[in-house]
Amino acid sequence: MENSILFKQRNVFDYIDGETKKAVFDYAEGYMDFLANSKTERDAVKTAVAMAEKNGYVPYDFGNEIKVGGKYYFNNRGKALYLFKIGTEDIENGIRISAAHIDSPRLDLKQNPLYEDGNMAFFKTHYYGGIKKYQWLAIPLALHGVVCLRNGKTVDLVVGEDDGEPCFYVNDLLPHLGANQMSQKASEFVKGEDLNILVGSVPVEDKEEKSRIKLQVMQALNEKYGFTEEDFLSAELTLVPAYKPRDIGFDRSLIGAYGHDDKVCAYPEITAMFESESSPHTLLCILADKEETGSNGNTGMKSAVFTDIMYEISKALGANYNKVRHNSKCLSADVNAAFDPNFSDVFERQNSSYINGGVVMTKYTGARGKSGTNDAGAEYVAFVRNIFDEAGVIWQAGELGKVDAGGGGTVAAYVSERNIDTVDLGVAVISMHSPFEVISKADLYMTYKALLAFNK
Repeated sequence: MENSILFKQRNVFDYIDGETKKAVFDYAEGYMDFLANSKTERDAVKTAVAMAEKNGYVPYDFGNEIKVGGKYYFNNRGKALYLFKIGTEDIENGIRISAAHIDSPRLDLKQNPLYEDGNMAFFKTHYYGGIKKYQWLAIPLALHGVVCLRNGKTVDLVVGEDDGEPCFYVNDLLPHLGANQMSQKASEFVKGEDLNILVGSVPVEDKEEKSRIKLQVMQALNEKYGFTEEDFLSAELTLVPAYKPRDIGFDRSLIGAYGHDDKVCAYPEITAMFESESSPHTLLCILADKEETGSNGNTGMKSAVFTDIMYEISKALGANYNKVRHNSKCLSADVNAAFDPNFSDVFERQNSSYINGGVVMTKYTGARGKSGTNDAGAEYVAFVRNIFDEAGVIWQAGELGKVDAGGGGTVAAYVSERNIDTVDLGVAVISMHSPFEVISKADLYMTYKALLAFNK
């Protein structure tokens, strides 16, 4: 019974030996390297494609040959990725699917972002996903993204990650003058339109020019990257925290970083995929975009690309596509909120997930009355839990918080709508959606073990 959900608040480290403990810490090193290079969805796709090619996966496009034993990846516009391996088992028994998202809350530049005021130059932003706006003030930020020029060339940008590079910043108000600010609600004292990025302060030498500081910034961008102010209209530029992943605690058992949600599930997904060479099942690993804004668009989980790929696999193997979908099974790999004793009033202890409690199975999500949820069937939950128990995976069950405290969703609902059994599975996170989230290395490793067991 050691691996069952019989007791709450178990600690993984009480149940593993020295060899497994070493594996936990070793696995975390690979994840931290992945995370440092995958702060945006575009970065994550590039990193994952390199890993996939190293493991023998080849590019796929619709209409290409698909055969048993083949390993393929479909890169959807550089912002979402689908890895699939064709197994020896009859495809009409279904596909084993794992689905995570690789976008995270951030600050996106507006289409006309650059202006100057008060002897400073700034970029205007529009925040992406659910954030506490005040958390983004007075921290170092890095600029990531692409600019598509009028001449058809695409320029990649990453500025602010290396120690020798400049970083960027959102100004905050000094406490000496902040009495009125501090008297307001936390959700109101920083407005979205105030999240402006400080990018320069030196004017060009020509004193006849207007907006001399703005011009200096634009000249620097033009000299280094070759784009003009008009090219911002066809750009995707994003500000993310410039922090590197760091060990947390004297025992180094935790990881602090930006973007755990949801790359802490994406990394176990792809590494479990690569470790499942001997699996007889056909496997599909999805790294989706746009989850933080509702999974819309042609790179989000609502896109038909997901089912298009399943259809192409079914057709290539002479199978009934509807039967393949009906018999497929999915783990929606997304994070849950870890119980935090510092904010215990929003958690229900008996049904919360805990740091070091193992991978979290979340039967249902949604807000308050389960609005927008995928509520996994009891039979499928039993199927998954039996896989974990037989494989020695340490796991726990959890909800996001108290029933009336709020809520949230994952991509699970959009998978199950395709008539596919789906349940959420992932890592418990402290300070979720903040610029510096915290997770347990043990929970990360158990998520990998869970996905590996599911695949095999």
